[in-house]
Amino acid sequence: MMILRFLMNILIMAVELALIGASAWLGYHFPLFFAILTVAISLTLGLWMEYARLIHEFPFYFERPLSGHALFLRLIAFLDTLVKALLAGMMALLTFSGTNTDRLFWVAIIFAAVVFAGSSLLRRLSISLEAHPSRWGYFRLAAPLGLLFSLALSFLPRASFADIGYKVIFDLPMRPSISQASEVLFVLKQKFDALIETVLAVFMNADVAKILSAIVSVNVLSGFVIAIYAVIVAEIIRFLEQRVR
Repeated sequence: MMILRFLMNILIMAVELALIGASAWLGYHFPLFFAILTVAISLTLGLWMEYARLIHEFPFYFERPLSGHALFLRLIAFLDTLVKALLAGMMALLTFSGTNTDRLFWVAIIFAAVVFAGSSLLRRLSISLEAHPSRWGYFRLAAPLGLLFSLALSFLPRASFADIGYKVIFDLPMRPSISQASEVLFVLKQKFDALIETVLAVFMNADVAKILSAIVSVNVLSGFVIAIYAVIVAEIIRFLEQRVR
């Protein structure tokens, strides 16, 4: 019986890694489709989660129900979900679009690693505290996972100002493709983050400056994407674990 349980745990972990690997592979090879899928998942998950949250928050703000408050809550939930879904889709596209295949490969590896960290944390919270992975992941993990992702990206090689200037002047056409524009945006973000890190390093420890520059980086917004896939993976694994108990 113990051997069977051990084998089932190995199988479940293999499924978890396969799901995470598939999401990273999809983003790496088909960034546009990955962005569309992210928007669809975010809308589906968010419409349910945002409305459930507002139902519980409403009594905190108002002493008595407002006329037509159910319709009002659904409208607010829809608008919140739509904004988050569009932001997640845009960040999904920018995260995996580009022309530097070596960089994108490492981005996919880092993305998969951070999704695994998020799904593992959600599973642990579910087992230890009986937390709901979807609720914690959707509302609480975007910022910390985005920070972890941004910090990991800060260790990737950075282009010089000369390389950026050459790319913008000679390589970037008048009407760039999504991949070309995303590549330029990424190196510009890198240089901006490096500039902030350099300025902060004058006043504090270099390691602390690196962390603070990662906190204010635009790359943190990728946490909205990572949290979504961490939630989906965690919920699937939670379902499988409950079925084999």
